[in-house]
Amino acid sequence: MSMNTEQGILRFSVGLTLVLAGIGVVFGLFSHSFAIVFDGVYMLVDASMSALALVVTRLIARSTAPGAAGKLQDRFNMGLWHLEPMVLGLNGFLLIGAAFYALINAIGSLLDGGRTLEFGYAIIYAVVALAGCITMAVVEARANRSIRSEFVALDVKSWIMSAGITAALLIAFVVGFLIEGTRHEWITPYIDPAVLAVVCVVIIPIPAGTIRQALAETLLVTPPRLRDQVRAVADEIVRKYGFRRHYAYVAKVGRGKLIELYFVAPTGQKARRLEEWDAIRDEVGEMIAGDERDRWLTIAFTTDDAWAR
Repeated sequence: MSMNTEQGILRFSVGLTLVLAGIGVVFGLFSHSFAIVFDGVYMLVDASMSALALVVTRLIARSTAPGAAGKLQDRFNMGLWHLEPMVLGLNGFLLIGAAFYALINAIGSLLDGGRTLEFGYAIIYAVVALAGCITMAVVEARANRSIRSEFVALDVKSWIMSAGITAALLIAFVVGFLIEGTRHEWITPYIDPAVLAVVCVVIIPIPAGTIRQALAETLLVTPPRLRDQVRAVADEIVRKYGFRRHYAYVAKVGRGKLIELYFVAPTGQKARRLEEWDAIRDEVGEMIAGDERDRWLTIAFTTDDAWAR
């Protein structure tokens, strides 16, 4: 379970999330805290999505491996990159849905007069969970500087969100513990639903960026940075080899870059051997750069604009 690979990180993340989620549910029941139970359920949802992300990364790795063959390659011979934004979007929707459900329950509990907590159990859980979340977020963020995985990046955000939730719970539970037996004790039943409501309101918008990105990639919205990069390369090739113009079509689907380039050559141009055309293609590929396993690059040459539009 190496922490230097995408799959190794996700495996470890799933394992730790399941442990913390189980602890959260148990301590939430002992302390009568719905906020802690929600924290555990939130982690379980996140763990299930991380497990699904792990499956997807394996499938993508298999489908893009050199010499890949078999049923997987036969059925998805244009790659499996489209699964990545689907999983990211589903993850975002589930997290928002869980937060909305918890918010409704928190408001209902506030209207019913709150609930009595065992703050000792609650504080123990919050300390343990916060330490685990912070440690995992830091370790994953450092590892992802070289891996640069969107799945790992999303997982880092999830750990940061979980750490924020747990930190808010810890502060609230400590305050509740300190005011027990004082003239402010009447506040304690409202602490758990109040902090849960605040946490939900804060975290509901956070997955929105991930959902927006997933929808953009699913709909094949042209990413401006990739478009500009490809156009710059194509312009240079047009100038160098005397083509009339070019047409570029790009999209980003998960980690996959889909690029189609059409170069329009002038009519009557001196004939080139196929090896020469392939050499131009190789040059374009090198100028675009990037991992060839996660790139679908099509380069065509024609004298008729109709074939390129």
